Amino acid sequence: MKRNLYKTACICLSLLPVLACPLRAQESETVEPIRYGDMDQWIDRQIKESGIIGGATKHVWAIGPSDTIKENKAYRNMGGSPWASSNVMAHVAGITKTNTSVFPEARDGGYCVRMDTRMESVKVMGLVNITVLAAGSIYLGETLEPITGTKNPQKNIDSGVKFTKKPKAIRFDYKVKMSDREKRIRATGFSKITEVEGKDLPAAILLLQKRWEDAAGNIYSKRVGTMVVRYYTTTDDWQNNATYPILYGDITGLPEYKDYMMKLQVEERYAVNSKGECVPIHEVAWGEDGDEPTHMVLQFTSSHGGAYVGSPGNSFWVDNVKLIY
Repeated sequence: MKRNLYKTACICLSLLPVLACPLRAQESETVEPIRYGDMDQWIDRQIKESGIIGGATKHVWAIGPSDTIKENKAYRNMGGSPWASSNVMAHVAGITKTNTSVFPEARDGGYCVRMDTRMESVKVMGLVNITVLAAGSIYLGETLEPITGTKNPQKNIDSGVKFTKKPKAIRFDYKVKMSDREKRIRATGFSKITEVEGKDLPAAILLLQKRWEDAAGNIYSKRVGTMVVRYYTTTDDWQNNATYPILYGDITGLPEYKDYMMKLQVEERYAVNSKGECVPIHEVAWGEDGDEPTHMVLQFTSSHGGAYVGSPGNSFWVDNVKLIY
């Protein structure tokens, strides 16, 4: 059964030119599953969209204790689940609309998560005409529903969870299906759909941050630990127990370092401060010896380029997410 996969030797064999070097499993290691990271439990949010756009009831899935919610209400993480996703309920121009780009999928007697990059549209004559590109993404943190517009979507996300340990690696199972498009598209909802140079890549991102807040409520951080991996080709099958080291401190002199590793992502991330405001996280420096993390950012996404940029047809499956010590 998949729950016992961590007991087997790590395959650590990637067919992809990834940007982190897999580790070999060691007898002395300690494995710590991330809560609900086996992807076996899901909440089925059954949300009825506005009649003016058809009034269909949509399944908006969330990772958490098995449950069904038949109400159009804003969601907050349930049952101690640390996971949020790009699946959301939105109220735009008085219309209730959903987006679902993250799905449970059967695997080994349980479930995994599938993340898709796809187009989502809302068209009502004389009222609203929006088409956006929606990448599938799961992450540690919370989404601040309902979504009320397409501007600055990162401000709707409380990114990361409190975390004070220093694991040596992250391990998970994955599978990738790449779009045939050589260029990406940008579709923000209110401007013309345009092409973006570069192939769309699924990605996994883990950042350990030391955060602090000033008197005005601004949030700052140092980067204590870094793991960023991108995938370039379709896999023929599942890659089980893929294990990637977390690099600590200033990693700019290491062969694994790439320029984009210093950035939180293409767009800045936000977090809720002590005043209840969702504000940008200003990452100002690499961590130094002795710095301990206060938060962990962990994200899996079917498209690496930030909000509204990607290639429809990309899919990224993930299962059995664990930290290794």
